[in-house]
Amino acid sequence: MSEKVLLVDDEEDFLDAVAERMRARGIEVSTTTSARDALEMIEEKSYDAIVMDLMMPELEGTEALKAIKNRNGELQVIMLTGYVTPEQVDQAKKFGAMDIMEKPPDLDVLIEKIKKAHEKKEGILAEKQAEEGIPKK
Repeated sequence: MSEKVLLVDDEEDFLDAVAERMRARGIEVSTTTSARDALEMIEEKSYDAIVMDLMMPELEGTEALKAIKNRNGELQVIMLTGYVTPEQVDQAKKFGAMDIMEKPPDLDVLIEKIKKAHEKKEGILAEKQAEEGIPKK
């Protein structure tokens, strides 16, 4: 099963290049240049991870992160930024980000993080099902 990723960045060239490279490695990628659109997209489709730029024009990354986690807590979010500071890492993790990486990301490292995000999401869903007494598939 391939991982399903929503890639969110306001730089279209960057978005297209990373999405193309991910697809070449067997990852199912949806893209948007809008954090607000991303919030709508997670309501319509299931993703294993969201890879999102921290600096977005209409809805800043940490605000979008909080909204994503409020709507779908098991979704794993990996933040991207041009320059990572320890404060950004702390703040992003405080609001529920799985990780934060510098742009452009090392694609091998990013894909490893996406695979871990998929595993983490599956674990959270399995725990919820066990708590609710739903048998495993």
